[in-house]
Amino acid sequence: MRRRSLLLGLGVLPAVLTASCATGPGGLVLAPDSTLAVTRHGDREGGEDYLSTGGKARAVALVAATNDLGLTRICSPGIARNLATAAPLAKALNLPIQRIPQEAPTAALVQQAATGPVIWIGNKGNIRKIWSDLGLQVEGGPLGYGQLHILRADAAGKVTVERRTYGPA
Repeated sequence: MRRRSLLLGLGVLPAVLTASCATGPGGLVLAPDSTLAVTRHGDREGGEDYLSTGGKARAVALVAATNDLGLTRICSPGIARNLATAAPLAKALNLPIQRIPQEAPTAALVQQAATGPVIWIGNKGNIRKIWSDLGLQVEGGPLGYGQLHILRADAAGKVTVERRTYGPA
């Protein structure tokens, strides 16, 4: 698993960033002591729903990238490329993939994360929606292939975002 720092201007920011706003416009907030990991589906080719060879390798690499999170749920929209990305993780953890409608997943994910660490394997549009719903000021979420962002709310509800990368370069 590789961790990455972000370059902004002349300085380097650490891989863990603090979100400046804890509550989104819809009043959605991560519960104290909760974890929500978010990633985009693996690289695709040959149409909307097919993972490339690199995407399949990235899906396998997601297992190692999340092995320290203690995931209790794997959530995804019912889209083939998302489900294919989630499949190796589901097999490794012996967990089902819970399908959540892609249009507005945030409320369900916040509720799920309150009971244990959750991962969302989504698409650019619904990842942007999650970031907006939670009022996060961190740049747009993990929109590139192999980006994993881990949102953690501490005991006081303060949210931090850890950025990781995984899979082939």
